[in-house]
Amino acid sequence: MTTASKPDVNKRRVFLVDDHPLVREWLTNLINQQSDLIVCGEAGNAPEALQAIETAQPDVAIVDITLASGSGIELVKDLKRTCPHVVIVVLSMHDESLYAERALRAGARGYVMKSETTQKVIAALHCVLAGKIYVSEEFQASMAEKLFNPGAGASPIEQLSDRELEVFKMLGQGIETRRIAESLHISMKTVQVYCARIKEKLNLANATELLREAVRWSENETKG
Repeated sequence: MTTASKPDVNKRRVFLVDDHPLVREWLTNLINQQSDLIVCGEAGNAPEALQAIETAQPDVAIVDITLASGSGIELVKDLKRTCPHVVIVVLSMHDESLYAERALRAGARGYVMKSETTQKVIAALHCVLAGKIYVSEEFQASMAEKLFNPGAGASPIEQLSDRELEVFKMLGQGIETRRIAESLHISMKTVQVYCARIKEKLNLANATELLREAVRWSENETKG
């Protein structure tokens, strides 16, 4: 975790939350090249980020969904509660068709996939700092389609809550329930409750079917 020591009052301050140092370095270089933006700090996990952002008081935070410790979506919710003036852009490798709406519901004002161009990252920052919401044109179109055809083409995965989806994703990555509990800072019993709810919502008979479906979904998401 680092924090810039000498703030520039003429620039909007950006805080970075990503568990990959190379991504943070890339973002720092990109943002600091802008005439009106400067990186004021960074963190690699949710607990560090929450504490550092409260101290740094940035204008905007860029948050990844998948973090080494904690959940990006839960971090967004926590930040909206503790630092409501900080606007948030989610920058993630995960498909916006499943995660963008969750991020916006959690309190983010923008969603950008890491596969997008650097110009769109900067555009997203300027957009949310101007008080607007930033998502791709494709996502805007899909949301409009949902208004006219509710439930059309919806995936059963969309039934899962944010926490349930996080547990499901980690199961698919081969992470043991003990490590899931540690990473999300919840008890083993709570993880088991989430697993039971996932099985019910996805109509899965047992733990074996749950694990098989989680792995299959994780592999498809990676390919996508």
